[in-house]
Amino acid sequence: MISLDKLVRKNILSLTPYSSARDEFKGEAEVFLDANESPFNSPYNRYPDPLQLKVKEKISVLKNIPVDQIFLGNGSDEPIDLIIRIFCEPTKDNVVAIDPTYGMYKVAAQINNVEYIPVSLNENFELDAQNILNNCNASTKIIFLCSPNNPTANYLDEHEIRKILQQFEGIVVLDEAYIDFSAHKSFLHELDTYPNLVVLQTFSKAWGLAAIRLGMAFAQKDIIHLLNKVKYPYNINLLTQQHILKAIEDTEKKNSWVRTILQNRQELIEQLQTLPLVQRIYPTDANFVLVKVQDANVVYQFLVEQKIIVRNRSNVHLCNNCLRITVGTKEENLQLLSALKKMKIKIDS
Repeated sequence: MISLDKLVRKNILSLTPYSSARDEFKGEAEVFLDANESPFNSPYNRYPDPLQLKVKEKISVLKNIPVDQIFLGNGSDEPIDLIIRIFCEPTKDNVVAIDPTYGMYKVAAQINNVEYIPVSLNENFELDAQNILNNCNASTKIIFLCSPNNPTANYLDEHEIRKILQQFEGIVVLDEAYIDFSAHKSFLHELDTYPNLVVLQTFSKAWGLAAIRLGMAFAQKDIIHLLNKVKYPYNINLLTQQHILKAIEDTEKKNSWVRTILQNRQELIEQLQTLPLVQRIYPTDANFVLVKVQDANVVYQFLVEQKIIVRNRSNVHLCNNCLRITVGTKEENLQLLSALKKMKIKIDS
């Protein structure tokens, strides 16, 4: 990795971040008259901790990562956007990403007027590190990798990921939103080995907390400092912070949910394999499966009529006639399977 000073936009390096009242005072006090808050309606009248230190301390223990290597965002989309804003000069720099993958990398790049270069996976959705590196140039600041990948569900080859980390001199963002459902190890504890690595994780999936919008970015403290420098002052509200502190106290509940989802995933796959309209089920390390069917548009519309919503990915590169199906409860999965069996009857007739 080349020095951060050469990677970061010059205006970001020279930026004096906004300093809030809660940034300037640390410690306990009885009277707060510093932030122009209402004195009524406690505790919601007070601005939340801008650095979410109590939450980070809990996450630090949970993940075994120092507090100064943790950034919390409004979902993972916030750090994705901030990383592009910090490192990429609009109209000049570019980012490279695998294709297909999570759509917000491209959207965030386009919003920031940064060129987005998609590099195709192979027909089995496998990563070729050299192909990624060959598509980088002197203006490439960031490579986005999602593993397990969305919408393909597979874990990217660890050795190929390492090749990119070792040979690319810019920032490598590894999005591990679905890592709790994979038998493979996270790269979370490789931050000291690869100073250019940023690992994204989330409370939206395994923790069942998509509605409260809390994403995590883990990186070297200098990168975390830049994220804190650029973010909006109070990006994580008090209700979210309070809910996460409570949720983290019961990790066994989350682990139990993951075990149930993995069992339901296997049962769903076994049942889907018996349906004639299913042509292929791709390997999965996530809480969803990518399923190739005879006619995805027809199947999708039929399921909508049955009030069952899946994701039609036919318009995505390499995913023609593919449906992305989230693993639900046993009852929800049975309802889906029952509908698809009706679909078989409809096709036969």
